[in-house]
Amino acid sequence: MSTTNNPKAMYKLSYGLFVCTASAEGVTGGCIINTAMQLASEPNAISVAVNKSNFTHDLIKKSGQCNISVLSTEVDFEIFKHFGFQSGRDVDKFADFPTDDYYCAANNIPYIKRGTNAYFSLVVKTEVDLGSHTLFICEPTFMTVLSDAPSCTYAYYQENIKPKPQAVGKTPEGKTIWRCTVCGYEWEGEELPDDFICPICKHPKADFEKV
Repeated sequence: MSTTNNPKAMYKLSYGLFVCTASAEGVTGGCIINTAMQLASEPNAISVAVNKSNFTHDLIKKSGQCNISVLSTEVDFEIFKHFGFQSGRDVDKFADFPTDDYYCAANNIPYIKRGTNAYFSLVVKTEVDLGSHTLFICEPTFMTVLSDAPSCTYAYYQENIKPKPQAVGKTPEGKTIWRCTVCGYEWEGEELPDDFICPICKHPKADFEKV
């Protein structure tokens, strides 16, 4: 039996993938999350964990509501790039997003139609501070099925959707490349700082590998 602590054991946990959208004070945003699940059936309760560094997190805090679009195996990598690899603090993610690919729900928050199989409109009932994330415990006010395609898991994304990285080795200047195994962000330098956080997907040093 292994006695070595290996943070990559986290990869063995099963996750779905979702686009979480929210609106507040005339501003709309959305981000990729992997933590949305049903907690109870009577009354129906769904938990959503969002990183505090995400702009969408602030919109949920202000408005007390959000929509969750469940990504399916028909989703393309462009959806992950659009909602996961840029910040709503820098760009309006719906300004150039095709209008045929989303629709505004009754709560005036958009949900994603492209590459999804269901969506939920949620009202926040309780918030739990988890340090890096806030856990929003929500009540669904509406939900519907959009497609019969299977839901996209994190493992499916890694194996079938995310482009396979090419070996880099060192830059022409001789610097070592570290690559985030989650989103593909690359950092140059001999040693990655212990407190390094990926600027794109917010994952820590443990999720980087030397290439």
